[in-house]
Parts: sequence; structure tokens; C-alpha cells
Amino acid sequence: MKTCQPSQKPFTTFTTRFNSSLTRTSITWAAMLFVFSTLGLLAGPPFVTDDPEPVDYQHWEFYIASQHAQTSDGWSGTAPHFELNYGVITNVQLHLIAPLAYDAPKNGAAQYGYGDTELGVKFRFLQETSLLPQVGVFPQVEAPTGDSARGLGSGQWQAFLPLWLQKSFGDWTIYGGGGYGINPGAGNQNWGFGGAVVQCQVRDNILVGGEIYHRTAMQTGGRSDTAFNVGTVIDFTEHQHLLFSAGRSLDGLTDFQVYIAWQFTFGPELFHSIASSFRK
Repeated sequence: MKTCQPSQKPFTTFTTRFNSSLTRTSITWAAMLFVFSTLGLLAGPPFVTDDPEPVDYQHWEFYIASQHAQTSDGWSGTAPHFELNYGVITNVQLHLIAPLAYDAPKNGAAQYGYGDTELGVKFRFLQETSLLPQVGVFPQVEAPTGDSARGLGSGQWQAFLPLWLQKSFGDWTIYGGGGYGINPGAGNQNWGFGGAVVQCQVRDNILVGGEIYHRTAMQTGGRSDTAFNVGTVIDFTEHQHLLFSAGRSLDGLTDFQVYIAWQFTFGPELFHSIASSFRK
């Protein structure tokens, strides 16, 4: 785990295709699903806001995670989703999220199945110094692999193009930034995001933090969202970690949102150990 920050990367779920024939209630539910799913394009577990620090060269992160959001119209989320990050070269990380998504509206049938697949590359191009922050980009795309007719996918390719910064001060770390979301489809519009996280390593194996973020409307005539989360990362061993956060909208649709994950981190020594055991 990295000092004073949780490992990077993230929220992915699904969206409901916007259709002009939907009722007012259905439109609200569809917008909520779209909002929550698009957060998957920018998440840095256990928070929505990400940081610029990639996985170390030849190191891996694997998450078994679940996230859930509640509005006045019901619940949506992943149960679970699987995330994999790999440091392919120094300062560059490859990223994948494969979600099992659900949609459980109050006044409709619940749906469960594979959602939209998230792919990304994180590149840190400026290292942190005593005066300057580290800086990186993390472009991501979401492939429409989920069934949009069942509310388990967007039915469109989506993208998010962010710039992230981070600066540490002893046990404290501040990171955040913003980006631009590309959101094709009838009734949709491109959107902007900005957020910040403050966190502290309160013990050798316990990190706590909080974030606040704002996202502009994603649908024509839709509503923007301002929300917060508080969270923690607990290191049980060098290779196993628990991540958790919870929060809600301050001005938006989400009454409650929660993220929980078990993370495994390992490097090339694991593969060398496995290879050695087979040679014996």
C-alpha cells in the first residue's frame, strides 16, 4: 500500500438508456442509474476522486469489491465487481474493471447480470518534490458490454479524461483534480467533474480520509450532483487490505452510497515463488 493514500482506481456499475417516452419517475430512476454508473469512470477506491500515483512497475492490485447507491426510487450497484491494475512500465498502470451489476427499483422488477467493462491507462508525468505535487492523467473508457434494455449498461461507449494532482505533508495527503466526460446518446450531454480528498495515516496500518466532489449534469435539462464520502483503508498484511467508504449527495439524487472491497497487492516475487515451487 502507498503511504497516506488508498490504492487507485475504482466505481463501475451500469446505466439506464434515456428515452423520451419514459414517465417522470422512470426518467429520475434512469438519471440516478446513469450518474452512479458513470462514477465508475473516475473512481480511486475507496473514493470517487482519484490520484495520479500508478501501481509500481511489475506490481499488481486485485480487488473483489461491491458498491451500492440508494435514491428515493430504489437501489443499484455491483455485487460484486472485479478490478485489476498492473504496473506495465515505470509510471504507467493498466486498468480493468469487470462488474456484475444489479438494478432494483421500488416499482419494477430487479435485474442482475454483467455490466459495462471499464478500461484505462494511468500515466504519471510529473514526480512530487518538496515544492511541487505529482501530476498524472488517467483516461478511461467504458465498453457497452452490459444489457442496456435491462438497465445493466449504457448502450454507448463512454469516456472520461481527467488530470489528477497529489501532495503529501508528513502523515497527511491531499489529492484531486478534475476532468471531462464524453457521453453520447439521445438526451445525454458531456459533463465535467471536480473533486478533492484529504486523508491521514493515523496508524501504521490505518488510513482515514474524506472527499467532496461535484459533477455537472449528464442529461439535457438534468441535475448536477455535489456529494461527499468518508472512508478508510486498513492493511491487515503486506498483501491484503480492506477498503471502505460511505456518503451521500449534498445536492443531488443519492440518499446513500457505500463502497467496500478486499484488495490483494503483490509483485514479481510472487510469480518467482510460484515458479520455484513448480521446479522443485
